Amino acid sequence: MDLRSALLAILPDERRVVDGESVLDQHGRDLSHHEPRRPDVVVFPESTTEVARVLAFASAERIPVVPFGAGTSLEGHVIPVAGGISLSLARMNRVVAVRPEELNATVQPGLTRLALNTAAGAHGLFFPVDPGADASLGGMAATNASGTTTVRYGGMRRNVLALEVALADGSVVRTGTRAAKSSAGYDLTSLLIGSEGTLGVITELTVRLYGIPESIVAVCAGFATVEDACEVAATLVATGVAVSRLELVDGPTLRAVNVYKNTAFPETATLFIEVEQTDDDVREMCEGAITYESDTDPTRRARLWEARHHVLHALLASAPGKLHKSTDVCVPVPALAEAIRHARAVIETRGLEASIVAHAGDGNYHVLFMLDPGDPNERERAEALNADIVEWALAGGGTCTGEHGIGMGKLGYLEREHGDLLPLMRGIKALLDPAGILNPGKVFV
Repeated sequence: MDLRSALLAILPDERRVVDGESVLDQHGRDLSHHEPRRPDVVVFPESTTEVARVLAFASAERIPVVPFGAGTSLEGHVIPVAGGISLSLARMNRVVAVRPEELNATVQPGLTRLALNTAAGAHGLFFPVDPGADASLGGMAATNASGTTTVRYGGMRRNVLALEVALADGSVVRTGTRAAKSSAGYDLTSLLIGSEGTLGVITELTVRLYGIPESIVAVCAGFATVEDACEVAATLVATGVAVSRLELVDGPTLRAVNVYKNTAFPETATLFIEVEQTDDDVREMCEGAITYESDTDPTRRARLWEARHHVLHALLASAPGKLHKSTDVCVPVPALAEAIRHARAVIETRGLEASIVAHAGDGNYHVLFMLDPGDPNERERAEALNADIVEWALAGGGTCTGEHGIGMGKLGYLEREHGDLLPLMRGIKALLDPAGILNPGKVFV
């Protein structure tokens, strides 16, 4: 069967059924170190009906389908390991409705978070989930993304009220409502959020919006050690200070950021903090900081968070030709200092160079490596280090992934963390996707 010709019979537009080499390459990778794999064809639907038609065809023909948003995932989620169709939702990028009186909005999955905030901002509102990258909202829901604001607002599960989803057989379902809460049956919205495109394709989302705070203070506090910074972060969380962001960046990472962004941050363990009132409580608890600066100017605050968001780009620029790999464990907040101390010891034992950043307010930290693609030994050492870090987190009541998801990179770790639940998960997958066409090779095999 000529796959492109068959798809053109469903979407008769040559600009939206594409098998050119550059487009296939673009849809065969994400931002991670995982080996790229081209799809056979890329399809650009513009409506739920078109998505459903493609899925019905693919299910009947047993052709793999991998949903594609902005391509910013970090565990190979969008890599079509079995070929087939890459289903790009980039053209489904409308704001369907903003409802200021209800504090919610309905959007298509290809809309990015910054575009939503532009639309919401006209009403004095914003969408808080901020993973750093300008990711698509459908992709953020599919991976249960979180990020810098989780300490105050939570991740995607807390902020999605309802979904429209096209299932593998082409049927379309709606989960949730616009009501603030519901006790009606199983929570299928939460099930589909974080399912990484393996249970259905999100075609519409209704998300919570919040009022833009009247007063915001950004704080940059430097500490002698990472452990000192973690202790302050844990104290801020435990005492209930209303921080909306609480991020940790270590000295080596800030060194790379300063070069990349032409900034002048002190190159020591630093907490980037945002408070929605005054910084009096923060200042008091940061008494042991070796540097402390606060700012209310919106432009300077934006530059500070831009520097934090560009950590990955800074590290990539510092190591041309190398590939990025990141760990993603999450531990109870009081254990973060000890977890990072353990991680640094393992890094030294394995003879690797790495940076550490953390969403310190929720215990989620990342060890970032730049790997030589031509050195298999270096990759093996990084994988062994990752295993050490995951085992330590699991032993202390943590998880192997706080926000990146399982994808293709953490298959074994999911079994280690939730092996008793895998039969149940496989049963749900078999019910919703009996032919196994949706993003095969991800989450579990």
